[in-house]
Amino acid sequence: MKKEKRGGRVMWGLIYMGTFIAAFAISAVMKMKIDPFGGKYKAVWNHSLGEVYTDLSYGDGEANKFDLYVPADGSRKNYGLVVYLHPGGFTSGDKSGDAEMLQWLCAKGYVAASINYTLFSEKNPDANVYTQSVEIRESIPFVIAEAEKLGYHIDEMAVAGGSAGHALAMLYAYRDAKVSPIPVKMVFGAVGPSCFYLEDWINMGVDPDHPNKIDPDTDYSGMADLFTAMAGKQITVDMFKTGEYLELMKDISAAMWVDENSVPSVCAYGSWDRVQAFLASKRLDAALAQYNIPHEYIVCEHSGHGLQNDNAKYGIYMEKVSEYLNTYMPVD
Repeated sequence: MKKEKRGGRVMWGLIYMGTFIAAFAISAVMKMKIDPFGGKYKAVWNHSLGEVYTDLSYGDGEANKFDLYVPADGSRKNYGLVVYLHPGGFTSGDKSGDAEMLQWLCAKGYVAASINYTLFSEKNPDANVYTQSVEIRESIPFVIAEAEKLGYHIDEMAVAGGSAGHALAMLYAYRDAKVSPIPVKMVFGAVGPSCFYLEDWINMGVDPDHPNKIDPDTDYSGMADLFTAMAGKQITVDMFKTGEYLELMKDISAAMWVDENSVPSVCAYGSWDRVQAFLASKRLDAALAQYNIPHEYIVCEHSGHGLQNDNAKYGIYMEKVSEYLNTYMPVD
């Protein structure tokens, strides 16, 4: 293994296994235990609402499994599918962790799916954001086929997720929708990295209003290592100077794939995020606005990666998710 590649992976692990878990998981547990919405976005799950089928396969890899939630009412001619991808900094997490969200979606009448993907680890050192996004792309036909076997004809879909899952969801929605076996109608999620401009990623969480500038005297080899590990392509400091790195990062930069055909979108970000670049989310908002894509860009001004200090804003995010689902993928 090249020294540069190993350095990137060590840094990636430190950032996404340490900081991510501390920032996001703790706040997620608090939201679960202290529900500020009085159960509005939860379902009391039982057989009257639906059934869940776990650990269904979509490939030969150990992680190539998905869970499928189907509504109790199987009488409709067509169903919308909502895929929700788990967080974990691309290095941890599991499809079972979003059961409450999937149950809520299923209770609303959607077929819902959670999909695992191969995580970066010592066991899987070649996993990266791009390979994970390819796994998600390749999983969708299997999810649809399994729903069909159970008697649920899928004719449209939404894709969503949290953090790493949100990043992968956006890549499917903006980059891969054209090869989707069914129309993608919308995407939603929170705190997913959307692009990788160096100036957005330096000094994360220090001051959301400060225009970060690249310092020619600063050694950005650590960022080069991080970008290398995430993209699965060699990024060097010299590429930062020429801008060449941006084209190499495009495969994992969802915002760079937004165009006039992109789908309606709902997203939420924390201004003080120290895990992914908040400034990158502004580029996503600008791209969606440039092409007049219906979207909601919700900023939690007092929060970091876990959106832990802005329950009111998070409530707006969930209201908009419901509104967009009802508008762009109504349950007939």
